[in-house]
Amino acid sequence: MKKTRLSIPKIMIGAVVVCSILAVTIFGLLPDQDAASASVSTYQAKQRVYTDHTNMIFGPFKDGPSVTRECLRCHPDAAPELMKTQHWLWVGEEVRIAGHTEPMRIGKKNLLNNFCIGTQSNEEKCMSCHAGYGWADASFDFTSQENVDCLVCHEQTGTYAKGDAGHPKKEVNLVAAAKSVTTPGRVNCGSCHFNGGGGNGVKHGDLDGSLIYPSARIDVHMGEHDFLCVDCHRTSNHRVTGRSMGVSVNDQNGVHCTDCHRTDLHRDERINAHTLTVDCRTCHIPRFALDDPTKTWWDWSTAGQDLDIKDSHVYLKIKGHFRYGKNVAPEYYWYNGTNDRYILGDKIDPQAVTLLNPPYGNIHDESSRIAPFKVHRGKQVYDTQYNYFLNPTTSGEGGFWHEFDWEKSLRLGAEATGVPYSGQHGFAKTGMFWKISHMVAPKSGALKCNDCHGETGRMDWNRLGYEGDPVSRGDRKRLGLIDEAKAMLNTGGADEKL
Repeated sequence: MKKTRLSIPKIMIGAVVVCSILAVTIFGLLPDQDAASASVSTYQAKQRVYTDHTNMIFGPFKDGPSVTRECLRCHPDAAPELMKTQHWLWVGEEVRIAGHTEPMRIGKKNLLNNFCIGTQSNEEKCMSCHAGYGWADASFDFTSQENVDCLVCHEQTGTYAKGDAGHPKKEVNLVAAAKSVTTPGRVNCGSCHFNGGGGNGVKHGDLDGSLIYPSARIDVHMGEHDFLCVDCHRTSNHRVTGRSMGVSVNDQNGVHCTDCHRTDLHRDERINAHTLTVDCRTCHIPRFALDDPTKTWWDWSTAGQDLDIKDSHVYLKIKGHFRYGKNVAPEYYWYNGTNDRYILGDKIDPQAVTLLNPPYGNIHDESSRIAPFKVHRGKQVYDTQYNYFLNPTTSGEGGFWHEFDWEKSLRLGAEATGVPYSGQHGFAKTGMFWKISHMVAPKSGALKCNDCHGETGRMDWNRLGYEGDPVSRGDRKRLGLIDEAKAMLNTGGADEKL
């Protein structure tokens, strides 16, 4: 048989052809990075609708409602739309809460937290963050369209500020503010959401003033791509998407990473497999409160004392002792998008830590993911006879911040809420969960394998329900841990010793 001799050039050409075929085959099986990126860029509004109001609005305006009346001449549907939302009502749709037979509407209007505690009887101060004018007490008229505050979300002068009962402060130039209106920016949203709990970064941990003009290090979406809040929190008819587990128990109307990103966009299939167990934010938000500190502990039991402490991040007479954290690693718990909620009047065990909104989910629940949280801990006032937490009056006449009299403060609060006060009070420990969703790191800053796995990893695998590190023992599906019956236990963070 005659042998065919191949020249070097022919061998090289053949090798190139084979490699090309293999490359096309391999890369054809990999996720399309360009498609994923295109979906994000398409999602962000590059060209925003802007109407210059400079020559449309003239004033003068004597107060906030007079500005709203002017707005409604051209935008008659704006107020009625907003008045159906949580930004106006401060309660959501009816939901069912564990331990309660009847559905109820809950929100900032009627819930307790472990920061400033509750808004009832404290409306005059708390409503400086309400999207309206004049909510000073329980008699506020929720049907009055002129009480809607258009400026707080739309003005762009950067000088607009709200005071008692949500009215504009006296120094505000209402004509200039009205002329400047356009799409809500980060300053608009942040004027309230960055300052929850009484100051910059206090409450959420992933929301603070560093997000107004952030670098990519602070948040890749807002810093590198110049996203506005409304790019992710899409809005229709003034209903803003988004859900805080502090004031709700489900994830309806929520915002998710997968609204933009596919779950299979990683080139390594092992990382894609993680999305069946690990929330996107767990890897992509390795730390929060990056530059501005956030409050992690608030002890009301020491408030009212004249202590020689000058640092307001350690102690204030009106509020008690604090602890803050900066560049904080989240705590991790199973979460299926729902949570429990403490309701005013619910009984407590004062010797235990009461979790006000523990996440639901566990290792057996296929819909649960390991998710990142800030947990704010503290001590707050409760009734030692009835064993439930109380809503004190803190601001205004008779308020604790003015008279430092717990008895008077608690009696006034009881009158406002209708929840009796026995005349005996003490302080019990609480914990409150906050989802970490902002301050997304650039790709290079995401967690690496050894950040979670191995002896120095940040995950407490035993607490999460594993017998050991799943990198060596296998994931929960391979181990047969997915169990529909056990999933109903919904422990989440509720069984943790905080």
